Amino acid sequence: MNANFFTLTTPDGPFGVITSSETPERPGTAVVLASGWTDSVAELSGQIHRSLRPEQITEAAPDAKIEAAVRAFYAGDFAAVGQIEVLQKSGPFRSHAWEVLRTVQPGKPVTYSDYAELSGNPQAVRAAASACAFNAAALFVPCHRVVRLDGSMGGFRWGVQIKESLLARESAA
Repeated sequence: MNANFFTLTTPDGPFGVITSSETPERPGTAVVLASGWTDSVAELSGQIHRSLRPEQITEAAPDAKIEAAVRAFYAGDFAAVGQIEVLQKSGPFRSHAWEVLRTVQPGKPVTYSDYAELSGNPQAVRAAASACAFNAAALFVPCHRVVRLDGSMGGFRWGVQIKESLLARESAA
């Protein structure tokens, strides 16, 4: 499988995206394999599950649909990024938990405990946190919407400042 890489400029800094339209799961559709606030293809490609990792990643022009969704998100249409196809692979709990993350509403963050419960196993708080940590498709799978029980930010691969910015943007709407 081959993939494309592009970077968009956002208020939170460069936002890199790796996509592929050669995935057997969704042939012909540009799907996000990895994304985050970086302009480093190496930083993003290492997050892709080994069975999905592209043989070659080429710098390309942004995918129009994905670029429009990111621009719409930053303009206040937070649902736009949820319309973008994402492909991640892991075990059953984590895969399901990523789908659940896509249902967490903007401006209404949940705690890691809430997230574990929403994912079907209230006792799996650490597994839920792990799903956030291993989420390769930041923004499209909004792990930034999960916070600690006391309301503090917790960790975020792309930095707590970006997480705070995203949550503030969503809560202001």
